[in-house]
Amino acid sequence: MKKVLATAILATALPLSNFAFADPDIGCGLGTMIFDGEKGKVSKVLGATTNGTSGNQTFGITFGTLGCDGHGPVTSSQKVAMFIDGNMDNLARDIAKGDGETLATLSEVWGIQPEDKKAFNQMTQQHFADVFESENVTSSEVFSNLNTLLAKDETLAQYTI
Repeated sequence: MKKVLATAILATALPLSNFAFADPDIGCGLGTMIFDGEKGKVSKVLGATTNGTSGNQTFGITFGTLGCDGHGPVTSSQKVAMFIDGNMDNLARDIAKGDGETLATLSEVWGIQPEDKKAFNQMTQQHFADVFESENVTSSEVFSNLNTLLAKDETLAQYTI
């Protein structure tokens, strides 16, 4: 009972802290907070699953809570790929519209500068069919397709990973 209470307090208090840091393996989010200090693959998998399936990672990145920092640079393509993997449906919807929270968060995670976000949104919307080539497209294919499109765009080529 004490562990459940401690977890509830931690989950409520730490999102308000600017001193929380994301786990380098599983990213940031509620799962990282809940499994903080735990060791082993099971804890990592459960933390990553919680972060990816409950939508809290997007919220955390957007608002700078849950140990997330939406202002830092992307240090690897794996982080972008993980974000895409956890947000495929919402990302498809936002790209089709050319706007939205998930697309805005993707541009943050990718490291798109504020002055280039409008061009990024327009490019993804114009090339929706190239990004989501089929109904069964995988997240790694979406990442690769976006990266290829960035490389071909004169303004956005600098963001190719």
